[in-house]
Amino acid sequence: MEGHEEERLCGKWRVACGLYSYNLRDVFTWRLLKTIVMGQVLSLLICGTAVSCQYLANAGVETPMLQSFLNYALLLLVYTTILCTRKGDRNILQILKTKWWKYLVMGVADVEANYAVVKAYQFTTLTSIQLLDCFVIPVLMVLSWFLLKTRYKLVHFIAVMVCLLGVGAMVGADILAGRDQGSTSDVVLGDGLVLLSAVLYAVSNVCQEYTVKNLSRVDFLGMMGLFGTVISGIQLAVLETRAVAAIKWDFHISMLFAVYVLCMFALYSFMPVVVKMTSATAVNLSLLTADLFSLFCGIFLFKYMFSTLYIISFVVITLGFVMFNAVPTYSALPDSGEDDPAEASGERTAESSSDHLLSADRETAVISL
Repeated sequence: MEGHEEERLCGKWRVACGLYSYNLRDVFTWRLLKTIVMGQVLSLLICGTAVSCQYLANAGVETPMLQSFLNYALLLLVYTTILCTRKGDRNILQILKTKWWKYLVMGVADVEANYAVVKAYQFTTLTSIQLLDCFVIPVLMVLSWFLLKTRYKLVHFIAVMVCLLGVGAMVGADILAGRDQGSTSDVVLGDGLVLLSAVLYAVSNVCQEYTVKNLSRVDFLGMMGLFGTVISGIQLAVLETRAVAAIKWDFHISMLFAVYVLCMFALYSFMPVVVKMTSATAVNLSLLTADLFSLFCGIFLFKYMFSTLYIISFVVITLGFVMFNAVPTYSALPDSGEDDPAEASGERTAESSSDHLLSADRETAVISL
């Protein structure tokens, strides 16, 4: 009886954690490896934007709204143009007639999230921004739970905690290296702006996940380009006219702007692909390594001090990301509106095989109960 009771409790624990009877071969699949690699590509693109921004700041150019406007304008030229060439119910006019306010909310959230986090550097420290920016992950999980009907297992919450421990190691390395940069003119305001940007990023990311999984990547990027260009253009005219006029344009400055815009365009274009494969929460966990890539570049480009804590942080964050993606979440979202039917079919096959494995393991666990 004692052996049966222990087996029953162990079965309950495996079901609650989402572990079931996984073998390492079932966990470390090519799909997981592809997800990890794609997540790190996104982090490298963010690193590219950070490095170009640092060089622009060193040159006395601080025009975050102009940089965002150029990115949204490029999205407009590419993806909104594609929407304009569509015919039937998926034409841009039909989309605007029925869903314009939803995409407006998404555009406002994305533009203001970018602006708020950049503005926060004027009032608070780099350490506060790195720590508080992680607030986007729990907000994303809450929004996904209620809006996208995503269900998490205990292992997912443990994975998030592991990733946050990695961020803590990175921040600790920054403090030891004396890189607690930024301002302390109004810490409360600065920290509030970071938290606001985290909430807005979460709203934007949830909208992105819903759109790419129910409609298509082109719908999301086309509408983001349209509304992002309009909103950022208005803010640019109001807030940065003098700063833009003061820019001393030369080949060096132009190339830095080009690098920034191309990295942002690639990030926005590629991120929906990874979100569709995984989830917005998983993508944001992978993006926690972006600061580390920026630090590694800073060691060579800006003479930052190296610390072994950076390597430890990278390993811990990657471990947490693997843990999060090793056990799939469950969502009520239907798979529809794929851009590539063959690719979509392959994804459904992979997901259905994973679901079949989980179903079989759950039945085994239930029988053991």
